[in-house]
Amino acid sequence: MTSEIDQPFVLDLADPAAVQLELTGGKGSSLARLAAAGLPVPGGFHVTTGAYRAAVVGAPQRAIIDAMGTVAPDRPETHEAAAARIAEVFAALEVPAAVADAVRAGYSRLRTAGDPADSPVAVRSSATAEDLPGMSFAGQQDSFLNIRGADALLCAVRDCWGSLWTARAIGYRARHGIPASDVTLAVVVQHLVDADAAGILFTVDPMTGSRDRVLINAAWGLGEAVVGGQVTPDTYLVARVGGAVDAGVSTKEVRTVRTADGTRNEPVPTELRDRPALTEEQAARLATLGTRIEELYAVAMDVEWALRDGSPFILQARPVTGAAGRRAVTEVWNDSLRGDYLWTNANLGEALPSVMTPLTWSLVQIFMANAMASAELGHPVYGTIGGRFYMNLSVTETVGRALGMTEMSDAAQREVFGQLPGHVDIPVIPIGRWALIKMLVPAVRANQKALAADLRALPGYLATAEGRGTELRERVARIDDVGELAAFWREELAPYLVESSRMLRGAGKQDGNALLRLRRDLREKLGDADAEALTSGLSAGGQGLASMGPLVGLREVARGNIDRETYVRRYGHRSADEFEVSEPRPAEQPGWLDRQLAGLTATDVDTLLARQAEVRAAAWARLDERSPRKAAALRRRLARWSRTARDRESARSEVVRTFWALRTFALRAGELTGLGDDVIYLDSDELVGVLDGAEVPRGRIAIRRATYEQYRDLPAYPAVIRGRFDPVWWASDPARRTDVFDEHGLAVEAGDEVRGFPGAAGVVEGVARVVGTVDDGDALRPGEVLVTSVTNVGWTPLFPRAAAVVTDVGAPLSHAAIVARELGIPAVVGCGNATMRLRTGDLLRVDGAHGTVEILEPAGAGNG
Repeated sequence: MTSEIDQPFVLDLADPAAVQLELTGGKGSSLARLAAAGLPVPGGFHVTTGAYRAAVVGAPQRAIIDAMGTVAPDRPETHEAAAARIAEVFAALEVPAAVADAVRAGYSRLRTAGDPADSPVAVRSSATAEDLPGMSFAGQQDSFLNIRGADALLCAVRDCWGSLWTARAIGYRARHGIPASDVTLAVVVQHLVDADAAGILFTVDPMTGSRDRVLINAAWGLGEAVVGGQVTPDTYLVARVGGAVDAGVSTKEVRTVRTADGTRNEPVPTELRDRPALTEEQAARLATLGTRIEELYAVAMDVEWALRDGSPFILQARPVTGAAGRRAVTEVWNDSLRGDYLWTNANLGEALPSVMTPLTWSLVQIFMANAMASAELGHPVYGTIGGRFYMNLSVTETVGRALGMTEMSDAAQREVFGQLPGHVDIPVIPIGRWALIKMLVPAVRANQKALAADLRALPGYLATAEGRGTELRERVARIDDVGELAAFWREELAPYLVESSRMLRGAGKQDGNALLRLRRDLREKLGDADAEALTSGLSAGGQGLASMGPLVGLREVARGNIDRETYVRRYGHRSADEFEVSEPRPAEQPGWLDRQLAGLTATDVDTLLARQAEVRAAAWARLDERSPRKAAALRRRLARWSRTARDRESARSEVVRTFWALRTFALRAGELTGLGDDVIYLDSDELVGVLDGAEVPRGRIAIRRATYEQYRDLPAYPAVIRGRFDPVWWASDPARRTDVFDEHGLAVEAGDEVRGFPGAAGVVEGVARVVGTVDDGDALRPGEVLVTSVTNVGWTPLFPRAAAVVTDVGAPLSHAAIVARELGIPAVVGCGNATMRLRTGDLLRVDGAHGTVEILEPAGAGNG
C-alpha cells in the first residue's frame, strides 16, 4: 500500500504519466492522451488514484470491503444496502491535508490571468474500469459542473469518490466479476466551457457500423441535456469524403445552463428552438476532430464536445461499445461520394487493376499531376473508389460541351475509354461556359509551354531512361541511413518521378489527336477490318512496341539472340500490377523467366506475326490499287503515328521502371525504420517525415491496413459508375451488376447479349476460358478463347495461346485491342458483361470485326 500512496496526488492534464489508466482512470487517461496530441481539450489537472487511496487507507477501506462482502450479483437489495453503508463512510471522510493542499495548488495553477479566485470548473469522476473497449461503465460515477472555489472543489472531489460506490455501480461491477479491492477512482478537474452548443459525436454509425459519415448530435447550452436524453438534438451526418453535411434540425425545447451555484435546465428561447445549433462549417470541423481522435485510438469513438464562441472543445472520448465498435476502424477511400459524376476504370485502370495501397496512391497522384495536361476546375479529374483507380468523364464532357467540341470529345472518349453501356448519361458539371473558358485559358497556355519543353527533352530521356532507372534502383538499395534515404527521395527519386511522368505526357501529345483522326479516316475509306490491319505492325522494326516487348523478347531468348540477363534488365519490371509498389516485380521472383519460356515457343510468335504481316500487306495492296496517291499520304501519316505510339509506350514502360525504383525505396525505408511492410500504409509525405524523425503514426497505419484489407477482399467493381457508389453495400447484393452502376437507376437492364468494341478483326470459334487474374493464366489452353475483365502488359505472354480475346473493360486503344491487332488474334473489348454472361466451357463464336460474342453451346452441353 505504501508505494500506491506515494503516487502523486495531482498531475497536469497532459502530463506524460497521466496516460496510465491505473493512475488517472479511463476518462482521465483518455483526456491526457487527447491533450498530449494537441486536440482542443479544456485545461485542467488530475486528482489521481493515489489521492483516493490516501483518503480511504485504513478504516474507511476496511469498512468498504466489509460492506462489499454482503453483495450478491443477482440480488439488487444487497447492492442498495452496501451502497448505504459506504455512503456513510464518505459522508464522514476527511480529505487528508496533503491531498487537499495538492488539489488547492492544482486549482490555483489552473486559473489564468484575469480569472476570478473562484473560477468555475467541471469535476468529473474517472474510474479505473470505465471507458474501456468492450465495457460500458460510462455514467456509472458522478460529475459536477460549475464548481467554484477550492473548498467547493474539495467537496466535489470527495463526492466523486463516493459515487464509485453507488448501488448501480456496485451491481454492475459485481455482475462483471470485478473485485472491490481492484477498483479505484481518479477525478478530472477542467475549466468549465460555458457552451453555446454541445453534444455527442460518433465516428461510426452506432447502429449499422457504416463509416462513410460521422454522426453528430447537437443542442443549445451545455451537453448534459443531450447526454441525459432530455432534449431531441439536431442530427448532422458529415461525409468523410468531400465533407458534405446532411442536417436534420429538431425543435429543441430544453437546454442546460450555468447558475450561481451549479447548473439547471431551462426552456430554450423561442427564436432558437428551431434554429440549427451548428453551421455546416462547424459540423465539418467537429467531424474532422472526430476522425483525428479515431485515428489516435484506432477504434471507433464516442466523443463529447462543446462549442464556445465558434471554437470547439473536446470534453470526453471513449471507444464505441457494441457490434459497431468492435469492427475494425476503416477510412473511406471513395471519391464517388464527392458529387454526381460518371467514372470509368478503362484505359489507365488497366495499369492500376487492383486496390491501391496508400503509398502507391500517393505516388500515382504525383504521376497523374505531371502526366496529364489538365486545368483546375474544382472537381476531381480522377480519383479512387474503394481504393481502385477511376477517371471522371464528367470533367472532359463538360469541357467538350463548353467549347463546342462534343462530337470530337465523344469520339476520343470511345477510342480511349470505350462505349458507355445502356442509358447511362454523362452528368455535366454546373459551370458556366465563360467561367470555364476563363479557367481553361491560362492552363492551356501553361500546358503548351510545358509540352514544348517536354518534347525537346523526350529523345534524350528515352535514350538514357533504362540506365538511369536501373541506376536509381541500385543506388537506393545501398543506402544505410534514414536521413540519407530521405535526402535521396527529395533530391533524386521524386524529381525523376516527375520527369518520367512529364515525358510520358510529352510522348502522348507530340502528334496531337493524329491517332484518333487517322483511325477515323481509315475506317471511312477502307472499313474496319483493313483499318485495324494497317494500324498493326508496330512491333516490327528496330524500336518495337513496348506492350509487345516482353513477348517478342521471349522469342529472342528462345532463339538465343539475347541472353537471359538482358531480357530481365529490359522487361523484368513489367507485370500485371506494375504501379503497385507492394507487389514484387517479375525480376524479383525466382524462376519467373523459366516459367515464361515454358509456356511459349518462338514459332508461336513468329507464326502469328507473319500471318498478320500478310493481312497487312493485302490491305495495303487493296489501297494501292484503289487510290495510289491516298495510299502514299496514308503511309506517311501511319509512319508518324507509329513513331508516336512507340514513343508513348516506351515512355510508359520507363515510368513503370521508375515505380520499380520507388518500390525499392519503400522496401529500404521499411528496413531502416523497422516498419517493414507497414510503410505501404503511409503516403509518401508521411513516409519521408518518418525518415526525417517524425513519430510513426501507428494508429493511422492500423486503420489503413484494415481499410485496404476490407476493399481488397471485395470483388472488382463495375467498369462504369454513375453517382455515389458504396463498394461494401454493392458487394453484399447478390443481384449486383459488374458492368455498370447507376445511383439513379437509369442503366438499361442487363441483357444476355455480349457485345463490345471491335478490337481486332477476324472470326473464330472456340471454348471459353474465364480467367480472373494473370496468376490463373496457366489454366488457359492453346486454342481457347481468353475471357477476362481487363488485360495489361502482364497478360501479353498469354495471348499467343488464345484463339481470341474477350474483355469486360477496354476500347480500341486498350492493351487487349492493341496486342491482339499486332498478333492478328480476333478480339472484342469493352463488353461490360462478358465475365457475367460467359462461363468456362461455353462454345463461343467471336467476331472481332463486328464486336460480337455468341454462345453456340453452353458449358456442360457436350463441350469441355
